[in-house]
This record gives sequence, structure tokens and C-alpha cells, in this order.
Amino acid sequence: MSEFSGRLSQRTAWTRDFAAPMRSFLRTEAGSSGVLAGAIVAALLWANVAPESYERLWHAEFSLRLGSDEFGLSLREWINGGLMTLFFLVVGLEARREFDLGDLRERSRFVLPLIAGVAGMVLPALVYLAFNFGGDGAHGWGAAMSTDTALALGLLALVGRGVPDRVRVFLLSVFVVDDIIALVVIAVVYSEDIAIMPLLMAVVAFGALLAASILGVRKPFVYVVLGILTWAALMTSGVDPVVAGLAIGLTAPAYSPGRDELEQATGLFRLFREQPTPELARTATVGLTSTLSPNDRLQHVFHPWTSYLIVPLFGLANAGFPIHLDFLAEAYTSPITLGILFGFSIGKPVAVIGASWLIARSTRGRLRPLVGWAGVAGSGTIAGIGFTVSLLIATIAFEGPQLVEAKLGLLSAVVVSSVLTWLVFRVAALLSPPKKAVAMLGDAEQLVDLVEPVDPEYDHIRGPETASVTLVEYGDFECPYCGRAETVVRDLLKDDDLRYVWRHLPLSDVHPRAQIAAEVAEAAAAQGAFWEMHDVLLANQENLQPADLLRYAEELGLDTQRLHDDVKRHVAAARVARDVETADLSGVSGTPTFFVNGQRHYGAYDVETLTAAIKVARARARIGRNA
Repeated sequence: MSEFSGRLSQRTAWTRDFAAPMRSFLRTEAGSSGVLAGAIVAALLWANVAPESYERLWHAEFSLRLGSDEFGLSLREWINGGLMTLFFLVVGLEARREFDLGDLRERSRFVLPLIAGVAGMVLPALVYLAFNFGGDGAHGWGAAMSTDTALALGLLALVGRGVPDRVRVFLLSVFVVDDIIALVVIAVVYSEDIAIMPLLMAVVAFGALLAASILGVRKPFVYVVLGILTWAALMTSGVDPVVAGLAIGLTAPAYSPGRDELEQATGLFRLFREQPTPELARTATVGLTSTLSPNDRLQHVFHPWTSYLIVPLFGLANAGFPIHLDFLAEAYTSPITLGILFGFSIGKPVAVIGASWLIARSTRGRLRPLVGWAGVAGSGTIAGIGFTVSLLIATIAFEGPQLVEAKLGLLSAVVVSSVLTWLVFRVAALLSPPKKAVAMLGDAEQLVDLVEPVDPEYDHIRGPETASVTLVEYGDFECPYCGRAETVVRDLLKDDDLRYVWRHLPLSDVHPRAQIAAEVAEAAAAQGAFWEMHDVLLANQENLQPADLLRYAEELGLDTQRLHDDVKRHVAAARVARDVETADLSGVSGTPTFFVNGQRHYGAYDVETLTAAIKVARARARIGRNA
């Protein structure tokens, strides 16, 4: 059995997958909305309990001095023009990642969200101008344009409980360019007294940064220095420096690391494991980090900081204003307050729903929303929540009483839009289950992530072949997470409308006995006992030595000599390699990885989460049959 237990030459496909950028973004943004809401409430309380201390703190000046040169800004200006640059860096990173790896990688799917998103900015601005045309507040139309994605996602989770995740993804896809357009508006409309020479210096610094990115320069300090130079030059030029963050984020490519890079990283870690020296520790760390795209590394560093600190700090510094009855009575007759309120709460949903309907109708359904019309309507109403970027524009466009009126309009729009969204989903919940499924999910075809479809003549299948839902798992018999997932799968298989498929993905560089276990399972399949061996292997993951494997075959009543010869000659190696290749093509990097009706399942794989995904897939399958 020496050859049987020898190291196998089959290489493991381990290409890390980043095909879920939106879902990761959703988790961070939705979770941080509570912190932002708390910061807004704290700002309002502070501004009304101790208004003098509130304004005194944020107007305090902080300066940087170099010799005789001094550069000073108020604390509020450092936050709005400095820290918020990092917020827009994350916005740029997210937009770039969606185009590289997300749902928008299929460019035709971006047409409807793009048009709906642009309409959702133009119409609210027009509504605002209808209230303010010819008045003192007309120049503040930009404050009625941009959706606050973080706050909208958080409140959607609150007022739209039970709403499919696809609705949230649709919301984000519609407004992925929202902040980008708003930043262009800031740069073009709300920048004054532009100095040409500093602007040219900013362009040169950004060009150097872009060249470094294209050439693959990996030194972080290069990008830090060039980024700071770009920001400082823009600040000096009169253009709002937050534009620098957006531009830098858009230059950071997102990609999945290749198999060779990951295997080299594994080798570096093994070297460190054998000789744990500082030199090898650094080499291993650099090797592991370099497998990730610049986009992913920057997201990992900055996204939590911007979501949980910078944006809430921005809200704390800007959202506070004194509230009293006389002011409210006057402000709610102000064209600025009413323009922002109606622009967001009415203009946004009308634009999103109307644009989506017109595109679907004019293209005869070739381009249509990826959710049902209740999902479109709910996305439109919740998009009426505008705060972060709109407040930033308001602080540039207004001052004094006008700024306070704009803040009141923004906060009022949050309340009204939340109520409208709750009503939309409440009405949808009253529909019969089939109609509710269509209203929420729609009947548009979904992107299929599983490149190699299930083949009953080839794949190992449990459950009825006519089931409406197919659950595919890429697994590794030595992977402890696969062992834990097995109990979940057994519970799921109590569903008589579910079929389950196992595909091999032995991670041989971390699980040395995974490949041989996979070949043993296939040798057992040749004797009609794949699932019996599958169950035994997952139940005995810590005992996969050759003697153990032969003992399992004997206990199952198999021809052990035949099994031994098949594995010794690697008869099934090609069969396992084919599964590995399909995993590669589908972007699978780890185990267990699940696909539900061809769509990659992200997040937890507990019974509740997978059951919910299966229910959605079943509803979609029924919609498809009835279409």
C-alpha cells in the first residue's frame, strides 16, 4: 500500500473567489446604519441641549505648520474634506469591484440599473427646483439627489423584514453610481475659484498613481504618498478633495488570485512552519497578502473604519441643529425643506419605478428588473433616504438658516421614505404565496454561477431527479467544515423536493489525505456504493489512513482487492480532476461551497439559512414553470 499512501501529483484548484462583493458590502453597510442613526440622534440632542458647545467644538481650528507655511481647517472641515475622502475611496472600490467581479460584470445587466439610478437623481433634483426655481435656494439642488446606501440598507432590514436578499442587491445595483455622480456634481458645480496650477499638480499626481497601479507596483507607501499629494493639490485648487478618494478607488482592480499564486503562498507558509524565523514570517506574510487584489486589501482596511467611525462622525459633526416649534412651523413652509422632502420621498420612487417600467416595456422584456415590481417599488421608496452625501452637498451649498432647513428636509425624508417602504412590503405580504413570490422575485433569468450543470449520468445524486431544487456541494472528505455541513445536508434531505449533488474538491495542500479519500469514494462508486462510502468517510475524517480506508470498504462488503487496485492505479484520478476543474471554472476556492439551482450560496450554511435559500429557489422555479 506504499504507492497507495504516497503523495499524489494531482494539484488542487484553489482559486479564491470574490464573486460576492455586494453581499459583503451589504453586511457592513447595513450593520453600520445603526451607528450612524445613533450619531444623528446624539447630534440633535447635543445641538439642542448645549448648542454653543456643539458649534464651538466643530469650529475649532486645527493647523499643520511646516516652517513658515501653515495649513489650517476647522474640525468639521477636516472631517468633511479629509476623513470623508476615505469614505469615497470605499465607494470607488465598491464600484470597481462590482464591474470586475460582481453582478455588473455582465454589462447588459447594468443598463436598467444605470438608467433607473440616473433617473432617481435627476427627477428629485427637478422636483427640488420646482419648489425653488428663481429663489435663494435654487443653487442647492444637488442636496436632493443622492441616496444614503448605508442608512437605506439598514432601515430596509428594519421595515422590510423577510424581504429577499435579492431586493437589497437590486437596490445597491441601482445606486452603485449614485455617489459617483454626486461627486461629479460636487467637483463641477460646487467648487469655486479653481486654481489651475494646483489642479494640474493633482492630475499629475493621480496620473502617477494610475501608472503605478497599471505597472503593478506593490509598495503601499507609493500609493499613500501619491494619494496624499492628489488630495492636497485638490484642496489647494478649490475642487472638493473628496473627489480624490473616489478616483483612487476606481483605479484599484479586483480579481481572483490564480491557483499558482495560492499554492506558492501555501508553500511559503510551510517553510515558515518548518523554520519559524522572522525572515520567513515576513516572506510568508507578503506572499499571502500579495495573492489578494489591491481592491480587496483596501476594502479590508478602510471599509470598517468608514462604516463604523468616519460616517457616524460625519453625522455627529453635521446633523445637529436647534429644534423649536416656531422654527418647525416656518421650516415646513420653506421651499428648501419641501423641495428636499418631496424630491426624495416622491421623486426617487417615481423615477426608479417609472424608469424600470419604461425600459422593460420599450425592450419588450429583454431588459427588466432582476426583482418583482414590489421589490422595485420598495427599492424606490427606501432610496428616498438621503443623508451622507446630500448633507455634504448641503454644507457646501448652504449656511445659516438655509442649512438648517436642508437638514430638516433630509431627516424628514428618512422618516417618510421608511413609512412608505413599510407600506409597500406590508401590501406585498398580504398577497397569496404565488403572487407574493412574483411580486418580490420577478421572473427575470438569474445569472448562473455553476458553470458545469448537473448531469444525472455523471454526477452523484441523492433525492428525486425531478426535484425543483438542486443543491450542489463541492467538498473535501478531510475538511472539518464539510463534516459539520453533512449534518445540515441530512436535515435538508428530509425535503422530498430537493436533490443533492456531491462534487470533489480535495484541498491537497492543506488536507494530505483528501485526494486519496476522494479516489476511494470513486472506487466504491464503481461497485455501486458511493454514498455509503461518502457517509463513512465524513463520519471518520480523522481516520483516513490507507488501513482505515480498506477497513471501511470491508465493512461495507466491497471487493477490497479491486478497490485497492483501482486506487493504486489512480483509476478515478481523472474523475476527481474533472470535478476540481469544474470548481475552478465556477470560482470555487474552499470547502464546503454550495450552489442552489446553479446560484452560488454565500454566507452561513446552517439549516435555517440554507432552507431559506432553497425556499427562494423553489419559488423562482415555480415562477419559471408558470411563465
